[in-house]
Amino acid sequence: MSDEAHEYLVKLDWTHGRVGNLTVEGKSKIQVAAPPEFDGPEGIISPEDLFVAAATSCLMTTFVTFTKKMRFEFKSFSCDGHGTLDRVEKGFQFTKLVLRVKVTVESEELVPKAERALELAGKYCLVSNSMKCPTEHENEVIVG
Repeated sequence: MSDEAHEYLVKLDWTHGRVGNLTVEGKSKIQVAAPPEFDGPEGIISPEDLFVAAATSCLMTTFVTFTKKMRFEFKSFSCDGHGTLDRVEKGFQFTKLVLRVKVTVESEELVPKAERALELAGKYCLVSNSMKCPTEHENEVIVG
């Protein structure tokens, strides 16, 4: 495999009902299940949760990558992800993903850099770029 290709291995073992244990190679096991609206139990992470979480976490790591390349520090980053699942011709699919990001920087001079890093993170986030549904970004940079 070249330096330009990477593989990610996961294993899922069914336990009961619509519940299973997801293991990512070399990492902690988590319980996953269908969401309650699809007859799954309450309080367990669903594939739908993981779909939205994948986009939010990728956006964060991509943003951090660009802040390092641009050589500036930020004080905080938070992202609220909102995925919309709709019934379509072939069943259900995500039709929209909105990522609302709030970044705090130390000074007014860093605001343009943070805004640019967010713009680039949105453009180059490999997970949302791999998703079929459109992704909208609502970014806010504050000084604090």
